[in-house]
Amino acid sequence: MKLGWQPRKWLEKKSKRGNRGYPMGTIAYYGPDNRRASKAAVSIIPALNAGPADLRRWFAETGDLRMDETVIAEIAAFLRENEVKSVVMVDAIIGCPHEEGIDYPSGEACPDCSYWKGRNRWTGKLESS
Repeated sequence: MKLGWQPRKWLEKKSKRGNRGYPMGTIAYYGPDNRRASKAAVSIIPALNAGPADLRRWFAETGDLRMDETVIAEIAAFLRENEVKSVVMVDAIIGCPHEEGIDYPSGEACPDCSYWKGRNRWTGKLESS
């Protein structure tokens, strides 16, 4: 029995295969803390040392975008439309969903996301000042 196309499975498989060339898709999740992804940013990198050719963002007021099957399907469709050969993604939340210089002044901490103030986005640990 065939189940049909499974976006989550396609993304996991594509990301586990490693670098298969360009274009490359990147997926990053952001949230007010390390438990809930309220923003997903997905970009298409067309070639080595090139900037993103396209960037799309998804937002959620409630729930976790990493678990939202509709959003996962839209992300997978976007990457497939762009015929990516590789997908790079981190399942962890890597920072505040607000953008420095746009949502709050550059060089300052986000006033809405106190969890991330002074915290290393990759390790999740508070850094000494």
